Amino acid sequence: MVAQLLGLKVRLFGNLFRRGPWQIVGIIVSLIYGLGIAVFLMSLLIGLRFAPDVEFLRDGIVLVGSIVTVCFIIVPLFMGSDDALDPRRFSLFGMRNRELSFGLALAVFIGIPAVALAITLVGFIVTWTRGFGETVLAVIAAVLALVTCMMLSRVSTSLASLFLATRRAREVSGVLGVLVLVLISPIIVLLAQVDWASSGRGLIRDVSGILSWTPIGAMWAIPGDAAAGDWGASVLKLLIAAATVWLLWLAWQALVAKTLVTPGRQTQSHAYHGLGWFDKMLPGATGAVAARSLTYWIRDARYWVSLIMIPVLPVLLVVPLAAVHVPTGVLALLPVPVMCIFLGWTVHNDVAYDSTAVWLHVASGVSGLADRIGRLVPAFFLSIPLIALGTIVSMLLYRDWSVLPSFVGVCASLFLVGLGCSSYTSARFPYPVPKPGASPFAQPQSSGTAAAAVQSLTFLVALILTLPALAFGYLALFVDPAWHLATLIEGVGVGVVALVLGVAWGAHTFSKRGPEILASAIRA
Repeated sequence: MVAQLLGLKVRLFGNLFRRGPWQIVGIIVSLIYGLGIAVFLMSLLIGLRFAPDVEFLRDGIVLVGSIVTVCFIIVPLFMGSDDALDPRRFSLFGMRNRELSFGLALAVFIGIPAVALAITLVGFIVTWTRGFGETVLAVIAAVLALVTCMMLSRVSTSLASLFLATRRAREVSGVLGVLVLVLISPIIVLLAQVDWASSGRGLIRDVSGILSWTPIGAMWAIPGDAAAGDWGASVLKLLIAAATVWLLWLAWQALVAKTLVTPGRQTQSHAYHGLGWFDKMLPGATGAVAARSLTYWIRDARYWVSLIMIPVLPVLLVVPLAAVHVPTGVLALLPVPVMCIFLGWTVHNDVAYDSTAVWLHVASGVSGLADRIGRLVPAFFLSIPLIALGTIVSMLLYRDWSVLPSFVGVCASLFLVGLGCSSYTSARFPYPVPKPGASPFAQPQSSGTAAAAVQSLTFLVALILTLPALAFGYLALFVDPAWHLATLIEGVGVGVVALVLGVAWGAHTFSKRGPEILASAIRA
């Protein structure tokens, strides 16, 4: 039966090359890219075979190896897909739990991740061929590293199938995964600022010293400790690595036994009372559109991806600037304006998110004005508290409340002008987005060029119309404080005018192009 499971995995892997021509090309390119990186890492490790500083080499390998091990844990959790060898699929075959567990565990070694890791580990072995004992330990450590990483991946995938089986759970985990990836960039920027020649080496030594005694780093340190002459630590870490593999095997057996008798999780139904936001909005078409939009913003994962990035983007901007020693006062004034322009920009394609449900607006004769105003309500509900809180924090950090008028003027201009531009573009230039219920990361067909053009147009127009407020604010900060009041008046005035004109123009466009908007939604 184990041989049959392995043969099944081989056939599943072969089926990847029986798809459409362009899909096959994409798969081949991905394979070449992944295996190419593995060969590069192997060559790099082989080149380090004669590196004289054994301790620093060991510390670096432990640090990088631990990161690789963690990736085998988190990638299946955050970016997992359908598991073709889910133990549930074999629940009716009457196989013993131990036999099924062993077969599925072996099957995980048939795949690109296992091959790429094995290629890299060849270089790991060569790096530590500095003596007979070190070579033997390097081979054992490489086997333990391969088994540990693949078993962690297998266990992580099964945990995801048990606890992240519902669509909502997968959406949340996917959004969190993207957030983690985005937040890696400021960490990289900070690491780039470390003086590795002096303090950096000590930091690597301390971090790797801790990781080498943990299950994710012990196997990577075994031959390095031996090469450095610390045979006692090497043996102890060998025991830790072996115990980790044994515990993973026990955990995998327990997960298989649990999965075999656990049906797939179903989305729980809830009894709702009342009409939700429809009870809280004013009666009429505008209130109905506002209530529906608020419901979408709260419950639709496609909106979450955009909204969760709004407070993250200022971090991505501020961290690199702080790393190059931009004054704290300047940094304190940046996050809120950045959030304002993106808050106004979020509704630039709001109609497309309705998909075919937009026919309700067209068929019922909802006026364009009611549609435009109703769709702006969620943006105001979210933005006003966020901007108010951000403004207070910025002023406290800047420690000079005299700049408040200019700050409010610039923020109001960015936010209101962005909403005005978005009110028009969402009615005039809707482009395809992921369908309701689909993954927020799905890429719809024929959206690349149109999406880039509309996004750039909305963003640039909002920035151009805010340039006077930005110029007045600059004069108020660095030339004459008397410009503060002018910045407030100009920013709020231009913002209100742009919002009114954008809503009016967008309302006229929506009323005039209702059939075209519906046809576009159906095609998408």
